[in-house]
Amino acid sequence: MASELQLSSKGALHPEGDQEGGLRLDRFVAALRRHLLLIAGITTLTASAAVLKAITDAPTYQSSFDILTPSSTLETQIISTLNPNALSNQTEFGNSTIDETRLRILTSPRVIEPILKELQKSQPSVSYGQLITNLKIVPNQDGEILTVTYSSEDPEQVTDVLEVVMAGYLRYSLEDRQNDIFRGLDFLDEQLPEVRERVSSLEAELEDLRQRSNLIDPLKQGEQLSTQTAKFTAEQFDLRLQLEQSQQLYQELQQTLNNDGELAANSALLNSNRYQALLNQLLEVDSQLAADLTLYLENSPEIEVVESRRENLQPLIEREGLRVQRELASYIRELENRDRALSETIVTLNQTTNRLSTVTRQYNALQRELEIATTNLNQFLTKREALRIDAAQRQTPWEVLTPPSQPRASAASAKRNLLLGTLLGLLLGAGAAIVVDRFSGKIYTIDELKAAVRLPVLGNIPISSLLNSGGSVLFAVREINSIGLTSDFSLPPLSYELRTDQVAMPFLEAFRILATNIRLSNPEQPLKSITVSSAVPNSGKTTVSFHLAYTMALLGYRTLVVDNDFRRPSLHTLCHLPNEKGLSNYVIGEYDFEDIVVNLPLDEKLFIVTAGPIPPSPLKILAAPRMQEFYDKINQEFDFIIFDTPPLLGFADTPMIAEKTQGMLLAVHLGEVKYSQLQAALDELQIAQTSVIGMVANYSQEQIDSGYGYYHYYHQSTPVNGKSNHKTAWTKKDKVSSLANSFFSFLSK
Repeated sequence: MASELQLSSKGALHPEGDQEGGLRLDRFVAALRRHLLLIAGITTLTASAAVLKAITDAPTYQSSFDILTPSSTLETQIISTLNPNALSNQTEFGNSTIDETRLRILTSPRVIEPILKELQKSQPSVSYGQLITNLKIVPNQDGEILTVTYSSEDPEQVTDVLEVVMAGYLRYSLEDRQNDIFRGLDFLDEQLPEVRERVSSLEAELEDLRQRSNLIDPLKQGEQLSTQTAKFTAEQFDLRLQLEQSQQLYQELQQTLNNDGELAANSALLNSNRYQALLNQLLEVDSQLAADLTLYLENSPEIEVVESRRENLQPLIEREGLRVQRELASYIRELENRDRALSETIVTLNQTTNRLSTVTRQYNALQRELEIATTNLNQFLTKREALRIDAAQRQTPWEVLTPPSQPRASAASAKRNLLLGTLLGLLLGAGAAIVVDRFSGKIYTIDELKAAVRLPVLGNIPISSLLNSGGSVLFAVREINSIGLTSDFSLPPLSYELRTDQVAMPFLEAFRILATNIRLSNPEQPLKSITVSSAVPNSGKTTVSFHLAYTMALLGYRTLVVDNDFRRPSLHTLCHLPNEKGLSNYVIGEYDFEDIVVNLPLDEKLFIVTAGPIPPSPLKILAAPRMQEFYDKINQEFDFIIFDTPPLLGFADTPMIAEKTQGMLLAVHLGEVKYSQLQAALDELQIAQTSVIGMVANYSQEQIDSGYGYYHYYHQSTPVNGKSNHKTAWTKKDKVSSLANSFFSFLSK
């Protein structure tokens, strides 16, 4: 049916780790609450043992001294002023504050064994283990002061040990410093020959390079070559400028000489004094000729004389121009020769510079290596001298600030031991509680049940305080009789007071919720018959069956509860009914159907069929033909049927009965059922292909709030005559219902 849940892999047991991502604090606290007695017992034992130890222990004597471990001493400072390179004046060497490594060294055999040999002269009973165990070294915050403490039951031993340890630590501080210095000297002595050889080798290579290259300092020579090259390049630039100007002047002169009308137009001719003198004479003759022509005729003798003079000057001027031209050509050839010489010189200088660059690179590399090697050599020599100076120191680097005091007895404090023992006991008890709770494998809470099984939890039945006392039940039965209802119950004298209905209400309301959830699980086709069972005995399945049947009857359903537990029937005991005739009698034909069905006086719609006498073969009874007739009969006459069956583990009855119903309700006793038991029961149901409608958590100790509190508030605050009155006016029917509720709460036990 749609409302049923066919048990499959979804209903299998799941470890808590699959559902939760980590530690659940609420489960941790719940586990502690469940094992409070175990925790209290372990805590009590541990605290008692701690107090007993404090009382019975012999007094322990203790003393201490303080020792200063500075980074430098007065002698170190004086020597450092004489030689700034002394290692004691260097921060990295003088920084000797105590750290964890140094503390381990102070308690190592290297330091303790010489102290122990000296100590055993006066205290032969002291062993290495005893000395290390009782010796405590604590540095201050800056790490420069050590507090050395020793404890023992013998005060004389405390004094002797501290005296010897103090002397040993002072001796160790000096020896440790000297050892470091001597190790440094040995290292320098080993390295110095190699460093010297390296310096000599580099010097020889540098000298050979100078001789091969015929130079002293390539850098200076390179600078000189660069200067000369720049100078010659500048001269060549000026020379070529002059050459270009001279060549241009020569061409102009040649054009001028070819043109007689422009003899004085060239700058070269202008710079020739002789040419200018002849030219001036020619100008004077021309001037005289012009003047004479004003006085004489052209053919006059005077004019002819002047013209003759002019004709004589003209060849002279031409010859002078040619001479100037030859001089200019000679000057040009000189400039060209000088240009060629400068070009050759510059090329030679550039070649020399290129060769020198290679030599300079080699020279610089050798010079750099030589400087490094020389610096290393100087540093090694300086360090060696500094170490020799430091080796001459004899003052101990450490200093005693507070000498050992008189040993004082320090008996163990009972209060302190009680506190420590209690804390330790709580931790041990909590651990033991967690271990016990973990290995018990039980399911304690609703959350654990939901995390373990993927089946709906239809109900949560809490523990009712009425189950621990029968007073209210007796009173309820007497009230039932007093109002006219018949009862077959035998009652002892009334000796208890009635408890309030508020105590029973959470218990009864839980069954109303369970009944509602069952009916609403499939509204289209409501369930008519279910099987109630459990994985193991004592899970409260009979209590669940009976109270669920009563609740269904109150809801208006004609309800029958059948005790199908032929192994250990208990439903008749819960109802105070005889078990002389029941279902087993009907199956074998001793009684008819009407003889075994009993209408309980609590409600006219509540009926019960007891199991009857225990048969020799319960499975034979369940497989009998009249059993099927019984199923058919009750399905016709009742609206809702509940079968109380044996536990699943160890018996085959329940699957046979569940086959005849529409589903099974599995009762789980929280705090008793184990994961393994629940898993085995689910495996059996899965094999039998039994439909499980859900589970009901029984004997829940979780706090019930919300809905139940609202229920009480509603009933206690019912208005009477328009006023709020906490005392509710009950009708006769309400009184019967309340008394019956108290009665059923007691029966649930």
